[in-house]
Amino acid sequence: MSQPSPCPEPAARATALTKVYGKGETRVTALDAVTVDFARGRFTAVMGPSGSGKSTLMHCLAGLDTVSSGSARIGGTELSSLTERQLTALRRNKVGFVFQAFNLMPTLTALENITLPLRLAGRRPDAAWLDAVVATVGLAGRLGHRPAELSGGQQQRVAVARALISRPEIVFADEPTGNLDSRSGAEILGFLSDCVRELGQSVVMVTHDPAAASYADRVLFLADGHVVDELHEPSSAAVLDRMPAFESGSRGAGRHTR
Repeated sequence: MSQPSPCPEPAARATALTKVYGKGETRVTALDAVTVDFARGRFTAVMGPSGSGKSTLMHCLAGLDTVSSGSARIGGTELSSLTERQLTALRRNKVGFVFQAFNLMPTLTALENITLPLRLAGRRPDAAWLDAVVATVGLAGRLGHRPAELSGGQQQRVAVARALISRPEIVFADEPTGNLDSRSGAEILGFLSDCVRELGQSVVMVTHDPAAASYADRVLFLADGHVVDELHEPSSAAVLDRMPAFESGSRGAGRHTR
């Protein structure tokens, strides 16, 4: 009898992850022994009220912040075991970032902004992968334009392409549609979904918007530094239905899945 195939290693994993800021009377526990996996090739949205720990979780998993105790891993790499130089290399090569602010270099063209991470690493872009990324985000006709010549939606598409160009283990997106109108925001969310389905990318997105969360395969809810709920294949209505308990700070609703 053949042995069952082992489960693939998650793109990112938190195990009993705790993050504490301050001491004494100013001590705040932003994350309290959080354990959660983020599967490869999946789009996960992380939601919760202000102060719930959602951005802190993303920052710890992305290597942008240290953990107080527990474990944060990207693929098979334990982040706490890395030197600062190794951590910088991991963020450059294995992690993609998309932020609310586009963070593009104004003097560079769209193509130069996309390939900048590779240039900084002394690497040449793989032509076939570059073509696939550019096609996925729909920028083929705008590569020679500088950011000032692009709309907000187009600038964020450049930022998405830049996050993908190094073929990272995982892409973290922090409120990526926060500076966009609803139409441009929907386009960016569609592109992130396409990156998961067509390019096999793994995406974790922090958002407060139920409509944005509905593009994900899974929604994770945080409150008071704990994972309190999750939805699979969510709709906007289903997300809205779950949110009131968390917005009021209650964890009494328990843990549900759909």
